Amino acid sequence: MDEDELRLPEDGEMFARVESMQGANRVEVRCADGERRTARIPGRMRKRVWIRDDDIVLVEPWDWQEERADVTWRYENRVADRLNEEGYLSL
Repeated sequence: MDEDELRLPEDGEMFARVESMQGANRVEVRCADGERRTARIPGRMRKRVWIRDDDIVLVEPWDWQEERADVTWRYENRVADRLNEEGYLSL
């Protein structure tokens, strides 16, 4: 990804902060809409992208079960700081 390019939420996605690791490739997140959700880390991210508490991620809530979501992206700390400075994060 280009230094000046930020990955922003697309249709159906939102920012979230990881609150805790649940095990079995699941994390508890606090979403930008104020809801807590259990998010699933998809197979394409397992063992390639390491997610920790307080990381900023993009999640896509499930259509059929609003309290669950899929993690679609994890931001590095420096990029998350930049998102915060530019006013995208309200977490």
